Amino acid sequence: MRPPYLTEAAIQSFIISALAEDIGEGDHSSLGAIPITTQSRARLLVKDNGILAGVEMAEKIFHQVDTLLQVKLFKKDGDVMQKGEIALEVKGSARSILAAERLVLNCLQRMSGIATYTNQLCKLIEGTKTRLLDTRKTTPNFRLMEKWAVVIGGGQNHRFALYDMVMLKDNHVDMAGGIQQAIQNTHRYLKEKKKELKIEIETRNLDEVAEVLEVGGVDVIMLDNMTIEQMKKAVLLIDGRYKTEASGGITEKILRSVAECGVDYISVGALTHSVKSLDLSLKTIKEEQMSS
Repeated sequence: MRPPYLTEAAIQSFIISALAEDIGEGDHSSLGAIPITTQSRARLLVKDNGILAGVEMAEKIFHQVDTLLQVKLFKKDGDVMQKGEIALEVKGSARSILAAERLVLNCLQRMSGIATYTNQLCKLIEGTKTRLLDTRKTTPNFRLMEKWAVVIGGGQNHRFALYDMVMLKDNHVDMAGGIQQAIQNTHRYLKEKKKELKIEIETRNLDEVAEVLEVGGVDVIMLDNMTIEQMKKAVLLIDGRYKTEASGGITEKILRSVAECGVDYISVGALTHSVKSLDLSLKTIKEEQMSS
């Protein structure tokens, strides 16, 4: 099922904004060098192994630039891709293909890198009940694509933004005057605003976990920067009353051990903030190739 933030309006808004940033008053390279009637074909070449993400987006970008462009997909989002394969082919106005090229590649390369890394981490916790979550540590104005790529890679989205879930982090708790005050203030606010949002609260030690259990009124308890032993004790203490999320400096090396503590979720900011884009390129098919 498609995540709720992936509306056609949101996707189109992103594409229009990104194209305006890239093209501005016009692609003078193509306008100057290529006659308006020139038709061409190009193929998206895979130059890295991994999980492909962004082909649906690529098709939308091509059609936003020029509704007459013909896009043929050879692979779909979530497919395993190998170096040397062709992901898609586009045919039509040469100027239009070139106008869309960079945005298509930027989305595909970044999204495929995120999907691939997400998939690798998901495999490390296979067989446990734990699900892998992303965070809000995303590229400004590119969150839509990055969160989408996490889902394509097999991960799960945390809240999309500040407005769709309450997360009371350490600074919220400290500024509110403590755990009890933060939770009670939040419930009062949600009631006044007639909003139904899930509430997650961050805990830094077992004493804070115990305090949250005493106060209640939350949906998820985050175990932040705790040791493996602390997390095991916290999970036993919570005893299924609330969902649990492990967070804070969780690397590939300890990911499996954290999952085996019994937490419901592990959030990893590196899924979106430290990922390497995969290598893809769009290459024109020359006349002799087109006839073969």
